[in-house]
Amino acid sequence: MELLDRARHFIAVIPHCAALGITVRDVGSGRATLALPYDRRLIGDPATGVIAGGAVSVLLDSASGAAVMAHPEAEGLTSTIDLRIDYLRAATPGQTILAQAECYHVTQHVAFVRAVTHDDDADRPVAVATGTFTILREGT
Repeated sequence: MELLDRARHFIAVIPHCAALGITVRDVGSGRATLALPYDRRLIGDPATGVIAGGAVSVLLDSASGAAVMAHPEAEGLTSTIDLRIDYLRAATPGQTILAQAECYHVTQHVAFVRAVTHDDDADRPVAVATGTFTILREGT
């Protein structure tokens, strides 16, 4: 299965990704870009129209998992061990949020990922994350 199809399938089977409208924009060797479209149902602060931080967390976690699954040395399934997220600013209301994740190191059972989210202003991240993910290989 092609990387893009594999990533789309991975995201499609996660119920909360479907509920949030998360889509795969791009995938390559050890990297993935996912999009969270602006949706009024996801507003965390009605006074400002800012998307809730939980939706951004799901986006970062899902992009990170997709990046692990796209890494050539991480064949198999994955799940989150640890994910640290630093929120830097509120996303701009009305704009799609993108998450770009990179799986930069893989061991026998653990993958290491870093990710960043931004809206239309790519020079000002909304949040950044670092995480570790299990690699569930067949037969281990």
